[in-house]
Amino acid sequence: MQVILLQRVAKLGQMGDVVDVKSGYARNFLLPQKKALSASKENVASFEAQKVHLEAQNLETRKEAEAMGAKLDGQKFVIIRQASDGGNLYGSVTPRDASEAAAENGFTIDRKQIVIRLPIKELGVHDIHVVLHPEVDVTIQLNVARSPEEAELQASGKSIQELAAEEEAAADFEIAELFDDIGAAASEDNDLAETVEDVLPENEEQPQT
Repeated sequence: MQVILLQRVAKLGQMGDVVDVKSGYARNFLLPQKKALSASKENVASFEAQKVHLEAQNLETRKEAEAMGAKLDGQKFVIIRQASDGGNLYGSVTPRDASEAAAENGFTIDRKQIVIRLPIKELGVHDIHVVLHPEVDVTIQLNVARSPEEAELQASGKSIQELAAEEEAAADFEIAELFDDIGAAASEDNDLAETVEDVLPENEEQPQT
């Protein structure tokens, strides 16, 4: 099926290009979202008549998107979620979650502009794309953690696996120290008993305790 693009579409073409696409893709995506029109003679003629206006409109919205993108690009947003000890989320982080996290920090992003290519189902810092305009997209980070404190540690570059390993190592160290203290105390008792035996006369009975 041939369509005429009303805006730039990644991997397809620029505004005004007439391209061949699968019918399902056109009917289910391009046409409903007003990204394209079927390339009939009437629609091509209509586009040509409005081309200057459409290009000017596109330029204006692109400038607005670029201005917002300059502020948004590289921003980090914290999302608190419950998860297992291994870092697996009970559920997943959605574009709506990302949109709400951005809104809490003063950025208005439509969830439809947020592209999460693979479901976020683990704790950690995740890069995601935000398409502000067909010609403008930026990257933000979602710091998914179980608490603000954990989010700070993750932001410093530590993964949940590293944090768990550090906690386990600290627990093992405490246990080892406990056993060392018990062993040292037992050794001191033995030394004391030997000292008492050395002090008492050989034939004198030790006092009953």
